[in-house]
Amino acid sequence: MTDEYAVDENTGDENTGDVQPGQDGPSADLEGQPDPQVEDARSEPVPSETEAPGVQPDPVELGHDLPSHDEAPATPAHQIPDEAAAFGEREVTEPSAGATRNDLPVEESGSTPAELEVPEGEPGQNVLTAPVDNAVDDSPGNASVEREITSNEAGDNAVDEARRASELRADHADREALAAAIPTAGQDTPLAMELAENARRRIQLTGRPFPKPVGPRVLTVANQKGGVGKTTTTVNVAAALAQSGLKALVIDLDPQGNASTALGIDHHAEVPSIYDVLVEGTPLLDVVQRCTTVENLYCAPATIDLAGAEIELVSLVARESRLQKAITAAAEAGHEFDYILIDCPPSLGLLTVNAMVAASEVFIPIQCEYYALEGLSQLLKNIDLVKRHLNPALHVSTILLTMYDGRTRLSAQVADEVREHFPVEVLRTSVPRSVRVSEAPSFGETVMTYDPASSGALAYLEAAGEIADRGAAGRT
Repeated sequence: MTDEYAVDENTGDENTGDVQPGQDGPSADLEGQPDPQVEDARSEPVPSETEAPGVQPDPVELGHDLPSHDEAPATPAHQIPDEAAAFGEREVTEPSAGATRNDLPVEESGSTPAELEVPEGEPGQNVLTAPVDNAVDDSPGNASVEREITSNEAGDNAVDEARRASELRADHADREALAAAIPTAGQDTPLAMELAENARRRIQLTGRPFPKPVGPRVLTVANQKGGVGKTTTTVNVAAALAQSGLKALVIDLDPQGNASTALGIDHHAEVPSIYDVLVEGTPLLDVVQRCTTVENLYCAPATIDLAGAEIELVSLVARESRLQKAITAAAEAGHEFDYILIDCPPSLGLLTVNAMVAASEVFIPIQCEYYALEGLSQLLKNIDLVKRHLNPALHVSTILLTMYDGRTRLSAQVADEVREHFPVEVLRTSVPRSVRVSEAPSFGETVMTYDPASSGALAYLEAAGEIADRGAAGRT
């Protein structure tokens, strides 16, 4: 049968047998006769219709040696690669009218010889090659399956985690080495000693990422004595945590709204506040505002309406646990806060009780003076009452010494006495008296952004680092 309807090996287009101008058409006298051009060409046999594209034929079945891919001659596009079809020993299937490329036989719809990259060789030269077990996988049509999968596509982040941990260790070692290179001043120059110590702390702490806690931590910053630095400690520790990569929320439970002022949050009478959460049952996340000066820091502000909440809560059901339910609902809604710090008023009323029921940890700032020690004993009694009747998980986890004045013996004596009674809870860092810490709220900022190089900012940054390290180690 004359091959008048053959498929072009390069393009897959069908040749209808029409003679184009300038071309020699097939002769009817040559039907069944070998083509002289085919005799000069030695190409690979085309696999049978039952074989998959790209499979090498078996040398035993063909009765002759397989040509090597490296030395087989390239088949011209106008020649027929199948010797059996060229000599008339095999019938060429004619596609029906309107047939597409997918309707053609298997050997024609696969990869054509023109698509294979075969080096030029001498005609008629056959070289034996080793049998290929995965010939189908080596075909160009399956090249995309055999491509190398990168670590990102495979989802394996173990190498990235190890590299990140190695970089953090290297960064820590570099910081320690740089801090150790700072010369130590003599005892006769206290100012030089302080400057050198601040420089070391700045190198070790600034820019250091804090580890995430095992789970979200809720801390109540409480002390019924006023003026010990509750609000200042709350906002600056929260800002230090946020600057170091953690997400922090400040809940302002003080009707004065000083924490909201320090964070630059509006808290006039018309602003949704924590009062609406406690009395009206508004969801906590609906009143949270973002701090504009520190990334990852948020605040639930307090308004003057909170001053009447003490009286309004008396007649409400479950008045002691309304803040706890609001925080639990926010957690179920999917909040992503690592730390929630609750700033309490300087009293032991219902607002402070709500804060203690809502938290599992109490964070106590203590001024290094005698009156602060006297008020601490009463605070511990109230914490024990709440723990026995309302919140069994409540405990004192952190104590921070504030307004420390190293020039006076009184501050040193108070610090030693507190560390003796609470050796685990007291942080190593003590916050010194600093004018910068007092100036920062007047600009609507924390000292962490107002003057990050001051001694007060470094002290709060170091204290926040200790809190974060304890939280990551589960020591809360």
